[in-house]
Amino acid sequence: MVEARVQPDNLVTEPALGPEPPQLFEGDPERLQSSPRKIPIWPVVLALLAVGLAAAFYFWLRGSMPPAVSPPTESAPASAPATPPASAAPEVRYPIESPQAGQAPLPSLQESDATVVDGLAGVLGADAVERILRREDVIRHVVATVDNLPRRSVAVRLLPIKPVPGRFTAAGSGDALTIGADNAARYAPYVRVAEAVDAKTLAALYMRFYPLFQEAYRELGYPTGNFNDRLVDAIDDLLAAPVVQGPIRLTQPKVFYEYANPDLEQRSAGQKMMMRMGADNEAQVKAKLTQFRREIVGPNAKP
Repeated sequence: MVEARVQPDNLVTEPALGPEPPQLFEGDPERLQSSPRKIPIWPVVLALLAVGLAAAFYFWLRGSMPPAVSPPTESAPASAPATPPASAAPEVRYPIESPQAGQAPLPSLQESDATVVDGLAGVLGADAVERILRREDVIRHVVATVDNLPRRSVAVRLLPIKPVPGRFTAAGSGDALTIGADNAARYAPYVRVAEAVDAKTLAALYMRFYPLFQEAYRELGYPTGNFNDRLVDAIDDLLAAPVVQGPIRLTQPKVFYEYANPDLEQRSAGQKMMMRMGADNEAQVKAKLTQFRREIVGPNAKP
């Protein structure tokens, strides 16, 4: 293992890490030999907003429960208990209505990149899209990322956003190792893009392309799943991330950094990246996520 170098200002960079891990302080060490650039997980949060395609949540497919069967009485022969259909679909909690009549037909999922990018440029601006968005297989990458956010890891190759510039830094050493105070500034441009987005306009664009998101989600391996349910649950998981005031302590047991607090270390990949960006950035992103959630769940949904 390559030792981290201590800079004169006592900032410790990550030469031992090679590429930044696929989620906060976790990762596959084999990637160190195969990936020349670090690819941070933070921008996935902005995939829900700035990219506007998911923007994604903790929804495990659940079959419908069979109806209750009354016990047989003495005067009637017992009948076989009812069994649920083998292909019972899960309840759709947050349905998205079909696009209104009169709109131009959507392209196929395979050929949707140009149309989606053009739509995002109309909401975010062409410069912002050029700076942050990866243009290949956009919807599939967003759907896969959204599905993984509440889990322990997110596949690096599927991130829909370009890496945050700069390097992650840790301050101090030993038991005093913490996330460097300068890291929050690296995420500021992405947070500014998120703040500039109108949640209602973004939600309208998402709903316009929703049939393609749904197709990609079912293609991912959820033949009866509802992508909007998954998106809402992912947003809820992000909103549940704790707000840590002051320096966040780290450890480096092997190659990648980990949270020293076991409660923080066991959190989902999405919650870890929320904590990593700094308390102020986290508050701003949560506010925008709350607005976006309100637009996609409908007026009668739970808050």
